[in-house]
Amino acid sequence: MASKTTVLTLPEDELVHPGNRACAGCGLSIAYRIALKALGRDTILVVPPSCLTVLQGLYPIAATQLPCLNVTFASTAAGATGVLGALRALGNTSTTVAAWAGDGGTSDIGIQALSGACERGEDFIFFCYDNEAYMNTGVQRSGTTPQGAITTTTPFSGKRQQKKDVPSIIAAHGIGYVATASASYPLDLFDKIKKAKTMSGPRYFHIHIPCPAGWGFEPRYAVKLGRMAVESGLFDLYEIENGKWRLTGASRKLIGGKRRPVKDYLETQSRFKGLSEKRIDKIQKEIDAKWDGYEQAMGAQKDIAGPDAE
Repeated sequence: MASKTTVLTLPEDELVHPGNRACAGCGLSIAYRIALKALGRDTILVVPPSCLTVLQGLYPIAATQLPCLNVTFASTAAGATGVLGALRALGNTSTTVAAWAGDGGTSDIGIQALSGACERGEDFIFFCYDNEAYMNTGVQRSGTTPQGAITTTTPFSGKRQQKKDVPSIIAAHGIGYVATASASYPLDLFDKIKKAKTMSGPRYFHIHIPCPAGWGFEPRYAVKLGRMAVESGLFDLYEIENGKWRLTGASRKLIGGKRRPVKDYLETQSRFKGLSEKRIDKIQKEIDAKWDGYEQAMGAQKDIAGPDAE
């Protein structure tokens, strides 16, 4: 097994210039900086309208030191497919193509192109940075907005529907690698990307991105809130490699341990101020049931593999 990356072994090369147009405390700026270190300079980016286009800057100003193709909202995966075709025509099979889209451009507007690319087996890495609403256009609800969260289009009682489980939808396509990650656990993200780079075919990352402006918390708490989401078991860190699912990092350490009450996480954000105690208790019970299933499944795996199984 490859050794885990530490802050001392991260590449020193910076592929994002200091200073950009991201909001203060933006989790995307953390995840993006670390992810580009893992992707390396021989990478072409494909980005639709989103917070990332703001972070990178508009022509002729760019915060990113890599070539980037800006595409329409619905065509991120289609654009990445086109870049792959151009590279193949030039005989280039080494350059990494990385598509980066927000949750709206992935779970809603862009899901058709992404599904088609996965079905065809296109050889690129797709990153969904999930800040759980259409933040760049005014905090409208998206498919991945959590149930009960207040947005500008669900302003009173919050979103009625459950959060869309996009990683499971993409995994159902039978692709070789699907992973979740959090901006608050950047080394876990880095190691997963390095692993994904050794593979071919479509690979999918779903990254949880705390957003101070959209979620309603002070920017200095961005990393803390991302960790609270994982520590409560609300957002799970895992990977699905060739159909085999496993928890990773901080989430794996929660098996057999104590999770933080989800109420601690929900009460830090004004978007959840409309949740009643009854609804918070229901969310806690849903998380508990999910983790009971995880512990039973992992116990069964150890019984099959033996006491030394990871």
